[in-house]
Amino acid sequence: MEVKIGVQYAPRELVLESKLSPKDLSDTIEQAVKDGGVLRLEDDKGRQVIVPVEKIAYVEIAATNVRSVGFTVDA
Repeated sequence: MEVKIGVQYAPRELVLESKLSPKDLSDTIEQAVKDGGVLRLEDDKGRQVIVPVEKIAYVEIAATNVRSVGFTVDA
């Protein structure tokens, strides 16, 4: 799953690929916001992203799309 995290006062969003399901990601994010402190996520390569929850502007969870390469022909 692709996760995009908008951070207040940061010019770019954080983007990572996670092995977690959308439900597990949502639960993890909701729990971090409820508890305060930090949101800690691990990407599919084992790297960790840690963001203070008070600095999170938004979190977007999207299915990873497989991009097709080629041309379409309209008949």
